[in-house]
Amino acid sequence: MKEDIFLMNGKERQRKAIIEAVKNKHFTLTEAAERLHVSKRQVRRIVRRYEQEGDKGLVHGHRGKPSNRALDLKQKTLVLELYRTKYMGFGPTLAAEKITEEDKQPITNETLRLWLKGANLWDERRKRSAYRKQRKRRQQFGDLLQLDGSFHHWFGDDYPTACLMNLVDDATGTTMALLDKEETTEAAMKLLEKWIKRYGVPKSIYVDLKTVYVSPKTLKHNDEQNDPTAAFTHFSKACERLGIKIIKAYSPQAKGRVERKHAVFQDRFIKELQLKNIKNIFEANKLLENNFLKHINKKFAKVPANAQDAHRDRKTFGDLNQIFCWEYARQVQNDWTISFENKCYQIQKNTSIKLRAKQYIIVRQHLNGVMSLWYGDNRLGYEEIDYKPAKAYVKKGYNSELRSKNASRSKHKSSWGKFNSTWLSSKKVAA
Repeated sequence: MKEDIFLMNGKERQRKAIIEAVKNKHFTLTEAAERLHVSKRQVRRIVRRYEQEGDKGLVHGHRGKPSNRALDLKQKTLVLELYRTKYMGFGPTLAAEKITEEDKQPITNETLRLWLKGANLWDERRKRSAYRKQRKRRQQFGDLLQLDGSFHHWFGDDYPTACLMNLVDDATGTTMALLDKEETTEAAMKLLEKWIKRYGVPKSIYVDLKTVYVSPKTLKHNDEQNDPTAAFTHFSKACERLGIKIIKAYSPQAKGRVERKHAVFQDRFIKELQLKNIKNIFEANKLLENNFLKHINKKFAKVPANAQDAHRDRKTFGDLNQIFCWEYARQVQNDWTISFENKCYQIQKNTSIKLRAKQYIIVRQHLNGVMSLWYGDNRLGYEEIDYKPAKAYVKKGYNSELRSKNASRSKHKSSWGKFNSTWLSSKKVAA
C-alpha cells in the first residue's frame, strides 16, 4: 500500500520540528506556545492531532480544496464565454466593469484577471519607460487646462482616421472631448466654448506648437521677449479676449496629463464604440456627450487640493459668439461694397455710424456659419449682391481694327520685310 504524500510549506515544517521537540521533552508546552505564537491549549490540540494523524495533522485542512468564498464554476464558465464573445481584447479592469454593469454578472477585476490568465486569454506585459520627474498638479480646478488632438482609427482599421480633441483640467483630471475629422481651429474653438459654458473661463491653457494654436512667428523658448500681440492665430485671439494665458509645450511630456488621457480613450472609447456599433463621428459625439464623458470623469477625476474654483464667470466677457470666430480686415470701396471669399457685399447706409470709403472694417465668421460686419463696436448691416460688370477701358481716338489693317499693308517696309525675303515671301502683302 502506497503512503500518502503531503506537500508542507516552511511554516508547517517548522511546526513539526517544534512538536517533535515537545514529544521528546526538549520543549515545554509554554515554550512551544511562545515559538508558535499560539495558546498553550492550542499546542495540546496540535500535539494530539499529530499523534493521531502524523504529518497530515499539521497540513492545513483546506489544502487542495476549493475556497468557501470561491465563485460558482457555472458563473466562471459564463463570464469567460462572455469575454470571448463580447469583450475579447478588453483589459481585465474594463471587462469586469462591463460584465458587471451590462451583463449583470458581478465580478472583480482581480478575479477576472486570474481567470483570464488561467484560460490563456490575457497576457499582461509590463510597460517600462524612461524615468521622468512628475510635475505637481495645479491646486485649483480651472487654473490650467491641457488641450491636444489624438489621431486614431476610432471606428476600426477599415475606416479613416479621425481626431479626438481632448481638453483636460490639470488639477482634477476632469475631461471634455470632441471628435472631428481633423485638428482644426473650429474644433478647438467649439470644445473650449463647451467647456466655458459648463464650467466657466479658465485662467490658462497648455497647447503644443501646432499653428492652430500658436503662430510660427512666436515660436521662441523665451516667451518674455515676444510681443504678446504679435501674430495671433484665430484661436489665440479668442483666448486673448477671454484673458486665457496660452502656455506653449515644447515636448509631449510637458502636457503629459492629456497625453495619458489619450491612452484611456484609445482603450475604453474604441471598445465602447464597438459595443454600440457606432461608425460615424456624429453618433460618436452623441455617445461622448450623453454618457461616456460622465462615466470617465466619475471614475478618474480627482478632488483638487484647493476647493476654490479658479474659473471666472463667462457673462463678464460678453457674447461668446462674438469671441469664438474668425476675423478678417476688408477695405470699403467708393460704392460702399466689400469683397470677401469671391463674393460682393453691399453695406447698408447708417447715418449714426461715421464710416467712409477706403476705411477698414472687420468681417467675422462665426461657429454657427453666420457672417457679421463690424466697424469698431458698431455692427453693420449688409446684403450680398452680384458682381458689377467691369467696364472695358477704351482709349479715345484708338481703333485697334484699323491699326491692324495698316500694319498688314506696311509690313514690307519693316526691318523684317527689307532684310528677310523668306519671311516676306511666305506672307501675302496686302494691297
